Amino acid sequence: MTRRTLIGASLSAAAAAAMSVPEPAQAHGSGAKDEAATRYGRVRGRREDGIIKFLGVPYATPPLGRLRFQAPKPPASWRGVRDAVDFPHPAFQVAGAEMGPTGNGRMPAPSEDCLYLNIWTPAADDRRRPVMFYNHGGGYMIGSGSATGQDGTHLAQLYDVVVVESNHRLGLLGYLFLGDLHHGDYAANQGMLDILAALHWTSENIEHFGGDPDNIMVWGESGGGAKTAAVYTMPAAARLFHKASIESAAPLRLATRDGATARAERTLHLLGLSAADMPALHDIPAARLLEIQQSEAANGEAPWGDPGTLPGFGAFVDGHIITQQPFADGAAPFSARKPLMIGTCRDETVFFSLFGPTDIFHLDEAGLRQHLSSTYQGAELDRIIATFHRSRPDATPSQLYFAITTSPIWRDAIAIAETKVAQHAAPVFMYQLAYKNPTVVPGTDFPIGSPHSSDINLKFANTDKNLDSFLFADQSPGRLATARHMSALWAGFARHGHPTAPHVPQWPAYTLAKRATMWLDAECKIVDDPDRPERLFWRHQG
Repeated sequence: MTRRTLIGASLSAAAAAAMSVPEPAQAHGSGAKDEAATRYGRVRGRREDGIIKFLGVPYATPPLGRLRFQAPKPPASWRGVRDAVDFPHPAFQVAGAEMGPTGNGRMPAPSEDCLYLNIWTPAADDRRRPVMFYNHGGGYMIGSGSATGQDGTHLAQLYDVVVVESNHRLGLLGYLFLGDLHHGDYAANQGMLDILAALHWTSENIEHFGGDPDNIMVWGESGGGAKTAAVYTMPAAARLFHKASIESAAPLRLATRDGATARAERTLHLLGLSAADMPALHDIPAARLLEIQQSEAANGEAPWGDPGTLPGFGAFVDGHIITQQPFADGAAPFSARKPLMIGTCRDETVFFSLFGPTDIFHLDEAGLRQHLSSTYQGAELDRIIATFHRSRPDATPSQLYFAITTSPIWRDAIAIAETKVAQHAAPVFMYQLAYKNPTVVPGTDFPIGSPHSSDINLKFANTDKNLDSFLFADQSPGRLATARHMSALWAGFARHGHPTAPHVPQWPAYTLAKRATMWLDAECKIVDDPDRPERLFWRHQG
């Protein structure tokens, strides 16, 4: 049977203290300003919090009108100096959270005019610092390169790196594939082409912002991890980056070209259009396209698991832009010499149960079997429960449920690491975020542990942000220490191609003999072959 995860992304004392102090309020347009050159014109950023922020820098022409569904075009040049001091429009999506008038005002409303990037840099000089090019998460459907938890301020402050984050087309506007239904100028993987354009812009211009174009790390969490795996599998991206980190995502396979065409046919049907009517797509309001996108239960592609025959919107193997499955048939040869990090949070699927009934956090043995029975049946269900009982004898039924539903993500991450090891070209480093956050799920006595997306604020050293959410409110010494370790290791990987940090054990590359894995916690340690009985269970099931 096809298995899918059950779902409905050492510092000094002074530096450590900086991580627990709230960031000063943004003063739009105020403070000292700094300029940098790009190929298309000069931009003026804002010096703030000890760094320079260039926000809303255009890397492509707005994909409006006839450019909708086409590959991104280079931006137009401009005269004089362009202000880059405010966060740009996120890609078109459901507004809210931090976006637009119904959000908290950090960024403007979503828009099709979204092809901009943000840069956080210690200085716009010629120092050639490591560049950390981050792909935001959100399952190809939501998110922004301006989100608070992934703000690049602290990474730039603490580790002397340059952080770059792009907005790029999402959902239907980013991944509707019309090329096999009509002979017009329709691209495949428009959203991934946007990321490629942003990465090309970064390679071409980042030295004017204090970054090193010969030392670029691509990384991302959840949907951003899936995007990073896609970048790793794009021949045109190969010369533009030098290492990668795939986090809380394990996409062995992407959707196929036939699957993307099937999704396009379904979309046209929902719009009441035929292939002959396709030019009308340029004139349909984006809000209407969003309604159609939201009308489908499977509207976004998960960052793990095997895509179905009618996949959601997301990256797919089109044969030209993305030429092969990311890791199912071996890692891409043109990325062979690029070091890779990959790992997961220990309690990934807790996150996906936070928005529904709380009974899942109070299971007994019968409830455990019932909740698993939609995916596993009969003897297979008996074996998986028995295996995890032996592996985790002290776990409650609810804890076993989340361990079992998280484990396929870890299983596939291991498979990705094994394909990288088999290339014998560059190291791969595996991790698990294991910090046990004691905050309980509201209305229960169940501690959240390390759920999906809990790593974002930690690796960005942003423990002072999003404190209004119970997911990020923990200010205990253990969480702050975990953030110091994680952010330092990620910056170390960006700098050296090997994750290294003070007061953390040496992190060996993953091998089939030892399967060394970094256990990220208040006190980090190396664990060889963690949860070995569970890994062997999945191997025998394969």
